[in-house]
Amino acid sequence: MASTDPKHEICSPFMPQRNTRKTCTEIVSEIRQSLRVQSTHRPFTPRDGHRKLFGSASVRVQCDNRPASAFSLHAQNFDASDSRPGSGTRLSPLDHGSVGHLCDLCDRLHGTLAEADMLGRRCKRRSEILRTLFRLIDLNSAQLNMRIAQLCLALCVSGNNLLNICKLIFQISRGEHNDILFQNNSIIDSLLSVLTNEDLSTSGEALLYCVGALKFLSGNAAILRLLLDKNCIGVAQKLIQKLCVVEDTNLAIAGHILVQLTVTLRNLADLSDSRPLFVSFSILPALCLVLQQHCEDQDVCTNISRIYSKLSSYSECRLALAQIPNCYLLFLELLNKHHQKQDLIVRLLFTLGNLTAKSDEPRQQLFQCDGCMRALLQLYTIYQRKDRPPHAPVQKGASPPVRAQEADDVLVKLVRVLANMCIHPAVGPPLAADTACIRLLMETLGDEELLVNVAAAINNLSFYQEEASAIRLNRLHIAKLVLKLLLSSSMDAMLEATRVYGNLTRYKDVRDFIMQNKGSYDVCLCVNVRIFVCVIRLVDCLRDFGPGDWQLAGQICQAMWNLTGGSSEKPFDTEERESLREILTVYLDEALKWIDNEDLRDFHRACWELEFLPVAQKLMKTLQPPDLTA
Repeated sequence: MASTDPKHEICSPFMPQRNTRKTCTEIVSEIRQSLRVQSTHRPFTPRDGHRKLFGSASVRVQCDNRPASAFSLHAQNFDASDSRPGSGTRLSPLDHGSVGHLCDLCDRLHGTLAEADMLGRRCKRRSEILRTLFRLIDLNSAQLNMRIAQLCLALCVSGNNLLNICKLIFQISRGEHNDILFQNNSIIDSLLSVLTNEDLSTSGEALLYCVGALKFLSGNAAILRLLLDKNCIGVAQKLIQKLCVVEDTNLAIAGHILVQLTVTLRNLADLSDSRPLFVSFSILPALCLVLQQHCEDQDVCTNISRIYSKLSSYSECRLALAQIPNCYLLFLELLNKHHQKQDLIVRLLFTLGNLTAKSDEPRQQLFQCDGCMRALLQLYTIYQRKDRPPHAPVQKGASPPVRAQEADDVLVKLVRVLANMCIHPAVGPPLAADTACIRLLMETLGDEELLVNVAAAINNLSFYQEEASAIRLNRLHIAKLVLKLLLSSSMDAMLEATRVYGNLTRYKDVRDFIMQNKGSYDVCLCVNVRIFVCVIRLVDCLRDFGPGDWQLAGQICQAMWNLTGGSSEKPFDTEERESLREILTVYLDEALKWIDNEDLRDFHRACWELEFLPVAQKLMKTLQPPDLTA
């Protein structure tokens, strides 16, 4: 299990000081791990513009027996005596006065009954009142029908009438222009009461349309806040419990309800105030149970993956999710089962990337799950080759096909999981020795769309130098592939290349390869003037980022020092060598101005002493003129 100790989120190269002071070595170790974690954007969740029970992407769209989103409701559909369905009594339409006057009468009737404590089933003239209300439905006024629905729910209609009232509310909620009718009254409280009190076996369809209405309304920001304030998350938790113990005969309707409920919860997850409630009401483990029971239902699984994808970006929810037994194994099973459903896969991978980004325990727990690497590499193979060869050229200015973009998004999230997992010292070596994994990474390293992401993963894996390391065995090939990053106009690409070379240039054949590609100016890593510009950028990078990121500064110096092989070789031209010497002279001075924050100053100096100073001194010695190094 992940530690329950509170953790600070790292949003800069500096880590806030914790309550318990740690040694410099421990602080630097922690910041090193955090800086090597790979990040990515959360998958975009599109809003369905059409208010239907099941959106156009739902697998249920193709099912003829799915519940309807559109229907007609008339007075004759209701039972006059409010007894069991099919009483035989049918109602005739009522032609009455203005809608506004009728709405006022309904409000006055509701207030009078409430004052007399005659709501519920206690009212003696209840059947007569309901019969009159049902006739008014044929006037087809959303404003009036809302009053009728409120009164009927307050009078505790049941059976067929409850179903039709829920359908009526659902019908009203389908129009966004009607959202205002759900504010400043008690209708939402009544709907939540239905979800709390009704049983699935007797009122399953009524529950479906009730939750469906709440799903539509949760798309409105003002009503979404109302739902949160009225304890919708707590009601949802109780409903999930009921839906998880249904008999097989009710499994289908339970699945339909869960589709609506999980969309509502996903919308609620957008509110920052909701996150503590998701944790305190144990919604995250409850949804894991739903995934287990409805693992074949792609709609339910996708909606829950959207909830996890959103909430796992926040520490308190991430910790709660990491503590769920077997959640990693469950996610892997879903990745295997639904490997062709990209929108589900990309969100599960994003969630796993979040879980493995901040703590060592999830990294090891995921890796130790039976079939973990088999599942991840199977996905890698499927999405790497979807729609195009892995090395297909990408024309400048042309947008890749949508499916290619989706495949790339999966690979970005997948590579992030691999990069984060291998940070654990027990995971890195076997992962680095996995030839299939390294082969796929090397193949993808030739893909311009994924170059930086894969290089970041290779950088983490190249940290481990065991004899069996496939990175070590393929180091020269990787060095050739990474060289193109130094030609990139992207600073991120250049920095990732620097980090990889910081590890690979400890080998002589890699250094020889780099030296063989130097240009007429004897410039490190250069084959032409364009590469020479990249070296200037590296020096600029050291100048600009050094005072704020001593670890990165140390890695740049390490790569440059490795290029010399510790000998008198001069891979820099005179101008760049002098510029680098000037920068190092300033940075090596112990009188360097440190930051004013006393808490961060110790860490800042520790990074300088342990990460930057040793390698910078070695590099400085190499840069000295021969008469000064003798």
